[in-house]
Amino acid sequence: MPDTLDVTSHSFTDCHALARALAERIAGRLRNAVTERGHALLAVSGGSTPKHFFEALSRQTLDWSKVQVTLVDERWVPESNERSNAAMVKAMLLQHEASQAQFVPLYSDAPTPEAGLAAVRARVASLELPFDAVILGMGNDGHTASFFPEGDRLPEALDLNNTARVLPMRAAGAGEPRITFTLSALLDTRALYLHIEGEAKRQLLADARLALGEAANFPVRSVLTQQRVPVAVYWCP
Repeated sequence: MPDTLDVTSHSFTDCHALARALAERIAGRLRNAVTERGHALLAVSGGSTPKHFFEALSRQTLDWSKVQVTLVDERWVPESNERSNAAMVKAMLLQHEASQAQFVPLYSDAPTPEAGLAAVRARVASLELPFDAVILGMGNDGHTASFFPEGDRLPEALDLNNTARVLPMRAAGAGEPRITFTLSALLDTRALYLHIEGEAKRQLLADARLALGEAANFPVRSVLTQQRVPVAVYWCP
């Protein structure tokens, strides 16, 4: 592991300020991508943390019709399920100015992620990589994307030499089976962000950065220690 982590931190006094700042930063990257290359590609995380950010980003002015949005991971449930990340993204992000963006879901109509893997891989193969921005979150168990502690395919998902873009993932802490981009695929990006909220997660992240105690084995540490893309941490209490 490298001695020096390529990680910068941006702290805010409240989460609405963070949401506005992160939305402005991401929108700027998307605008530049559309201007320079004619298209942009954004990968976001689900869960409750990004809701204010999604609302702020949805109101940013840019040519959203040339932006593809996908998820870094997804629970293997249909959009009719309240646990669906896709449903949350559509309700919170793909509104207002961002309603014209093209959404690329990771769930397919198959009984398991293993059964739907070929269809999902074919779908993500059409994405115009690299990503212009990837925004990760972090759970209280140190997971990010669907890189869960003791996940059945965790070593494969974290292997930087793995050329697969997506994998199924099952873990005791995950609830439903998942589908997730691999770490190597997520690092194929021009910018990488880690958005966390709350004092407990700030301490957890600090422990992971320093490899203290059980945090030395948290999956998020693989994101912090990789040297391909700098990580910008956005935190609010």
